[in-house]
Amino acid sequence: MRQKDDHNQGLQLISVHDAGSAGPSGDLARFRWELYQCLPRRADALFELVDAVLCADGPVRSLPELSLVGEHRRGHGGLYAGLAHGQLDTDRLRRALVAGPLPRAADGRLVLAVDITCWLRPEAHTSPQRILCHTYGRGKDTHIMVPGWPYSVIVALEAGRSSWTAPLDAVRLAPGDDAATVTANQVRQVVTRLLEAGHWRTGDPDILLVADAGYDGPRLAFLLRDLPVIVLVRMRSDRVLRRPTPAHLPGTRGRPRRHGDEFVFGDPTTWGEPDVSTHTDTRLYGPALARAWDRLHPRLTHRTAWTTHLGKLPIIEGTVIRLDVTRLPSGAIPKPVWLWHSSTDLDPTTVDLLWQAFLRRFDIEHTFRMLKQTLGWTIPKLRTPEQGDRWTWLILTAYTQLRLARGLAADLRRPWEKTAKPNRLTPARVRRGFRHIRTTIGSPTSAPKPTRTGPGRPAGHPNQRPATRHDVHIVTSTDQRKPRNSKTTKASTTRPRRTG
Repeated sequence: MRQKDDHNQGLQLISVHDAGSAGPSGDLARFRWELYQCLPRRADALFELVDAVLCADGPVRSLPELSLVGEHRRGHGGLYAGLAHGQLDTDRLRRALVAGPLPRAADGRLVLAVDITCWLRPEAHTSPQRILCHTYGRGKDTHIMVPGWPYSVIVALEAGRSSWTAPLDAVRLAPGDDAATVTANQVRQVVTRLLEAGHWRTGDPDILLVADAGYDGPRLAFLLRDLPVIVLVRMRSDRVLRRPTPAHLPGTRGRPRRHGDEFVFGDPTTWGEPDVSTHTDTRLYGPALARAWDRLHPRLTHRTAWTTHLGKLPIIEGTVIRLDVTRLPSGAIPKPVWLWHSSTDLDPTTVDLLWQAFLRRFDIEHTFRMLKQTLGWTIPKLRTPEQGDRWTWLILTAYTQLRLARGLAADLRRPWEKTAKPNRLTPARVRRGFRHIRTTIGSPTSAPKPTRTGPGRPAGHPNQRPATRHDVHIVTSTDQRKPRNSKTTKASTTRPRRTG
């Protein structure tokens, strides 16, 4: 157990008193106190590092420069020692993230978004467990693979004209991990903690999980079928699904069919009349047309993720929604969006809520941009993945504190910026005033003890213990490429994907 001096004990009493109050100040004080308790080793250095990230002027550009911020009182040596040798109780911190208030959709349900973002480390040859991460280029056909650490992040989305989210969990994908399996286990743990915290009770609407086209929606729905979770994912425009199995007529020879006729996304002649059709006028996208076809399922085979499935493959039915809009805010030509929902027999109101909930999924992209460009998530050149995980959780706690401080922050706008309402402040504008909020909330850390600089390496003595170099992992369980020597020919015409 950590030893506390008299000054630190007094600050603890103040924090406990603030944590007992109601409102945003009480929620923020409780979370800061719980965060300090989640740091069993190097707690003061790590906690003040988070405060330095929140109180720094401008975006975080350098890790040692955070030690120059007034809220960090332990020097750059203590900063690096905290990241290298500190400890973080992630299980307790995960429970603390779901203990506070969470945003909800317009119908009162919890909406979770999951996506993978990468911490690119192309030159970190001494860092283990790097995986080739797909990155988007600015030109045509310039998508390249860059080594890095991919993280699967789950956030809770909120309604309204806002880009705020509530981060709930982050898991780093190790070499050989199956993205669908890892995501399903991650969502299961998050939903379990939400149920334990009382955010969902019997009779409440099911929790909606929203994901992009990189996820296998039917498989996620199958793995999470015992939880109060419904899945909404985007599908590629070259997919082919199947209709329900037609009735087996008496006297028909042969084995009964398991799949009905094809529903080809790229062939309108196979669609037929939609079961639900809605027209909505939107502010950003103009008139929106949503059409839904009920009870469509993919044709599964014993390949890829279903290789280890025992017995007959399941029939996973859902609803396919096609969304067509008139314009895009960027001015680009809009393309239709295909969505697959794990529920069936939807009414027009539910269809409208679903495609609008999917558009809210892009708020997670704004969160990633805030974490990387403003809070400096990918700035440090840390060596081990354990240090990267520790820094990732500290950045997520910093963003959570900004979300809890929304009702306490003043609008410290620049002269060229427009005035914003208190409930419409962006994360960056809340961060500008966090230094003033911190003085009223207090800090549980103790004053630094006097020390002196270490001797370091003697001059003229090179490093005699070079770090081990690690290869980049290329082949994973979800990316079974052919050997490099094998030659492949690109097909002249693309064929629709007729299997799951």
